Amino acid sequence: MRARLEGILARYGQDAVLTDRETGGERRVRAFVQPVLKKREDLPAQATALGAVSRERWLYIGGGSQSLRAGDGVACGGLRLVVQEARSVPWGGGTLYWWALLRKEKEKAV
Repeated sequence: MRARLEGILARYGQDAVLTDRETGGERRVRAFVQPVLKKREDLPAQATALGAVSRERWLYIGGGSQSLRAGDGVACGGLRLVVQEARSVPWGGGTLYWWALLRKEKEKAV
């Protein structure tokens, strides 16, 4: 099953670069990175006491050998994203794939 999933990622996945939040080390991977779909009527932002907060999110599905944690970076297709939440999907005593919810990286102050 793992070999089949890796083959699918290699053939149909997108090129992405994972950046470790602590070390800054980068790893090139093949993964699926897609926007999370929502109803057209939904506004792209939610009002809070501190202002509007974007609800734009992306879904990440990547191979089991490339672990992710909250705060890690994902660069794909010109987007700079940050892992908000990540989970491994177990299978056969190991990890079959990684699932993550991503958000846009905040711009740094100049």
